[in-house]
Amino acid sequence: MGTKPTPRSALAAARSRTPLRSIHGNGHGSGHGSGYGTGLFADCPDLLGTPFSYAREEEIYGEGEDAEFVYRVVEGAVRSHKVLSDGRRQITGFHLAGSLFGFEQGDVHWHTAEALADTRVLIFQRRPIERAATHSAEVACQLWSMATANLRDAQDLTLLLGRRSAQERLAAFLVEVDGRFGGTGTFALPMTRRDIADYLGLTIETVSRTFSQLEEDGALRRSGGRQITLHRARLRHVVEN
Repeated sequence: MGTKPTPRSALAAARSRTPLRSIHGNGHGSGHGSGYGTGLFADCPDLLGTPFSYAREEEIYGEGEDAEFVYRVVEGAVRSHKVLSDGRRQITGFHLAGSLFGFEQGDVHWHTAEALADTRVLIFQRRPIERAATHSAEVACQLWSMATANLRDAQDLTLLLGRRSAQERLAAFLVEVDGRFGGTGTFALPMTRRDIADYLGLTIETVSRTFSQLEEDGALRRSGGRQITLHRARLRHVVEN
C-alpha cells in the first residue's frame, strides 16, 4: 500500500495526463481498461478525462479555489455547498453518476464539493473545453444546455425553499432523485438526513418526521439503511397539491 493520493495530486495528474491509482492504493478501478477512458463530447475525442477516486467525505475542491478543472461523476455521489455567514451550511446541489460539475462562470469555485460516498470521477481540463466550444457548434450547444439546466435547477430550488411545506419539499426531492436514478421507484439514497435537511432548508428532526409521515401515508417504504421504494403517484399528489 502506497501513500494515498490527494485531491491536489489528482489535479497534477490531470495536467500531466498520467493515470492515477484508486483511493485504496491498489490500482484497481483506474487507468486503462477501467471504463474511465471516455471523452466529454462525442465529436471531440481529444477531450479525454483523467480518472480519480475520492473517499467518503473527502473534499474535491474548495470555495475560492481556482476553477481549472471540470468533473464528471462515474460512480458514487457528490454534494456542493456554501457555508453561510452564521456558520450554517446550505447544500446547493447533488451530483450523481453521469453529472458534470465544477464548471464555473468565473475563474474560481463558488462552492465546495465533497464526495458523499466513495466516488469515482473523470477530471477534465477546463481550458481545452472552452477552446473546443469556440470551434464546434455541437460542443457550444451542449455547454449551453448544461448551463440552462443548472439555471433551471437553481430556480426550482428557490421555488422549493420559498413556497413549499416540508412535506412538499421532501416529496419533490424524492421524485427528482428517483428520476435521476432512472425512474424505477426504488433506490438507495446516497445522502444523509442532514444532507437532505441542509438542501431543503429544514432541520434534521423535520426531515425525519416528514419521512415518517410520508411512510404512514403510503407514499414510500423504507427498508434497511437508506433503501427507498416510492409510491410515485401518491408522492406526485403531495407535490402537486
